Amino acid sequence: MSASHTGVASIAQKAHVGVIVPAVNRTCETQFHHHAPAVLGIHTMRARIAGKWARPVEELKPEITMVTEMLAECQPDLMVYNCTASSMKEGPDGERRILDIMQQAANIPAISTSAAVAEAFKHFGIKSVVVVTPYQKNTDILFYLDKIGVRVVNDVALNLPPSQYGQVAPQEWCDIAIKNDRRDADAIFLSCAATTQIDAVAPLEAALGKPVVNSNQAVLWASLMRLRDKLGVFEPPLTGSLMRTLS
Repeated sequence: MSASHTGVASIAQKAHVGVIVPAVNRTCETQFHHHAPAVLGIHTMRARIAGKWARPVEELKPEITMVTEMLAECQPDLMVYNCTASSMKEGPDGERRILDIMQQAANIPAISTSAAVAEAFKHFGIKSVVVVTPYQKNTDILFYLDKIGVRVVNDVALNLPPSQYGQVAPQEWCDIAIKNDRRDADAIFLSCAATTQIDAVAPLEAALGKPVVNSNQAVLWASLMRLRDKLGVFEPPLTGSLMRTLS
């Protein structure tokens, strides 16, 4: 079992990541603190960037700037804009504008969920996916994936209200993905940072024999990749084949 933060407060943290999460997200912190190596400090700030607060990047600029500036006060080594739909909504150009806003506000290296997912796809050479989400519709996700050259062969949106995103159990995500898998899909993309999907990754890979990428899993992987020199030796989280590349 990978080292978790539970019961290991005495372990010195060697690097720190600051995470901006949507105000509606109730799962992100618990998952990161459970799965991340204890040597990684994780610090979060909530922002009104999703759900009823979703709006164009330009209109989000004051909110992103304010939250970034506050989060920067704990001096993280890396910052993350962790909202899949928001960071994918305007494609790679919108993603870059979000990161530019954060860079101008804090001058600290930053990544987004969309960029982390794209890096995971590139690592595996993924060109086609089945997309499974809790969203009402996957328009923003499909738009971004098209722009980075990833073909969606099946598009599954559960049409849930945001308050219910975290209520779908990992086994349910597995069952839904297995039911909707396609032979021509290189991988499964479980999209959303406010779900239990991260705990469905490993069992789903075992069942399907193909890579599974999830938003929070990809963010944690991309963060550990960037901070591994500062972190030193650590046991990778047990959240699928993507994490095993950190060994």
